[in-house]
Amino acid sequence: MPDAGSRIRVALVDDQPLFRSGIRMLIESQQDMEMAGEASDGEEAVALAAETPTDVMLMDLRMPVLDGVAATRRIMEQAGAAGETRPRIIALTTFNRDQAVVEAVHAGASGYLLKSAEPEFLLAAIRTVYSGYSVIAPGSIHDLFQHAARTFPGAGPDLSVLEVLSARERDVFLLASKGLGNAEIAASLFISEATVKTHLRSVLDKLELRTRLQLVAFAHERHLLG
Repeated sequence: MPDAGSRIRVALVDDQPLFRSGIRMLIESQQDMEMAGEASDGEEAVALAAETPTDVMLMDLRMPVLDGVAATRRIMEQAGAAGETRPRIIALTTFNRDQAVVEAVHAGASGYLLKSAEPEFLLAAIRTVYSGYSVIAPGSIHDLFQHAARTFPGAGPDLSVLEVLSARERDVFLLASKGLGNAEIAASLFISEATVKTHLRSVLDKLELRTRLQLVAFAHERHLLG
């Protein structure tokens, strides 16, 4: 968890100078945030992440030289190889059903937003991701992943992938995959929220996933939600 009173170091990656200027002004107007740096393409983003301590990176998905998905993947691999804390990345897209969003989630993004998002929503998203949670653009996350799952073969659910989980972990996995929060899962299973968090961390580790969003994508792609 972040230290109380610390400022959120935000980096921005986008190939449109005007868009970057607007976001920069917004970030700099906040007392709890500061600009860590900017990049105009994916390769610059990878270099920025390696050289500059960053908490949250706003990453455009459609850029020249190196796109946002590939940049996200490299940044995550780079930080992991160096034993450093990975920045939390929010993918930015122009439309909701963007296959690149799903690819960015797989690459390690902590969420995604539309580039047309209201300033207040963007700021709230940065704070949410900084606190360790995922964020999504308004609308149904399941619509996005159901749309993407149609490209994955398989007539029925692939339950074999859940064999590594205990019975209780499977319960937590399925409820989290449906979008329930920790409190809702705890109430459904008659366990504490702390226990939910413990089970969820174990589920992510066993399935080799990093984020809750990756868990949702995993469930849809393997047709585990019916």
